Amino acid sequence: MPDPRTDAAFLARNVAAVQPEGALEARLAVAAKEDRPLRVKLGIDPTAPDIHLGHVVVLQKLREFQDLGHRVVLIIGDYTARVGDPSGRSATRPVLTGEAIEHNATTYREQARRVLDQDPQRLEVRRNGEWLDMPMDRFLTLARIPKVAQLLERDDFHKRFTANKPISLLELLYPLLQGYDSVAVAADVEIGGTDQTFNLLFGRDVQRAEGQPEQAVMTMPLLVGTDGVQKMSKSLGNHIGITESPEEIFGRTMRIPDETIDGWSSLLGIDLSSWPPSDPRERKRALARGLCDRFAGPGAGARAQEAFDRVFRDKAIPDEIPEHALDGADPVHLPAVLADAFGVSRSDARRAIEQGGVRIDGEVWPAKSFDATREQLVDRALQMGKRRFVRLRDR
Repeated sequence: MPDPRTDAAFLARNVAAVQPEGALEARLAVAAKEDRPLRVKLGIDPTAPDIHLGHVVVLQKLREFQDLGHRVVLIIGDYTARVGDPSGRSATRPVLTGEAIEHNATTYREQARRVLDQDPQRLEVRRNGEWLDMPMDRFLTLARIPKVAQLLERDDFHKRFTANKPISLLELLYPLLQGYDSVAVAADVEIGGTDQTFNLLFGRDVQRAEGQPEQAVMTMPLLVGTDGVQKMSKSLGNHIGITESPEEIFGRTMRIPDETIDGWSSLLGIDLSSWPPSDPRERKRALARGLCDRFAGPGAGARAQEAFDRVFRDKAIPDEIPEHALDGADPVHLPAVLADAFGVSRSDARRAIEQGGVRIDGEVWPAKSFDATREQLVDRALQMGKRRFVRLRDR
């Protein structure tokens, strides 16, 4: 028989808060009495195409519920993405096209499989367009639930209102729509980051107004990005995507500040107990290996570390690098080649050359030389920065 108190204590490890106090244990007790699993909800708006490590923090908490026999309801917010979650925003989010939302929704579902148990008894994937595409009379009934003063008490709305910055009516409705998701799937528990606290608690208000038992709310700390300052976000460029190459995952993890290692270890579930706190470099390497193994398969971390050491410690060229075909020009304008090969601007390429950041077969290219003969480039390794390599070939 499940023990609600023991299970609640286990699930509350490394969370920021469980609200109201005792609510999770109470929901577990009800589920045990009714001999059914909890329905544990997570909503994700597909506003970008990839899942990063910040998403993994909440996804793996869902996995813990699954491992205890509960059912996760993953809601892909194809409708709420059209509104744009205002949480933590100082301005209105840009509107996404239907095509972009559909593409991102498909990607989110596929990538979430890397963390969640796919057993149909343990996972239910829904899109909130199923129920938010509702008749107007039903919507007007729901719209009576929130009070404007209540919404404006929310920190991000309050700051924008007092600064005379625009707040759209759709943004004010966002907590209502997310809250109705909880009604539609009869959620017992909802999980989200600490920046979602208002929305998650408001879901309880909507459930109560609709005559449903109110969900327990579990908020997870936000994973700090590779900059060590702001929360991980693709828009800030401080993220690590779970589908990136092991070499990229390893290299970007090695960039995080030492003081963030323990937080990453705890939130991402990578055990570093074998590595003493007095050796942050080896702890960081162990963290990077663990993340590579998790998302790219066993052994990927060791291989990525070996490649990293060859490039950064031994200053060597990786064994396997992509090829790039030169056009027919001779001499070759090197900034144009760098721009085409690595997706940078020509001005950035010129700056890299001037700063000694470009190498040919491991040798630094002269800082004031922007052209090269084909003979100097064909079948040679072109390097920009520390981790970008291509093998140049004749077209």
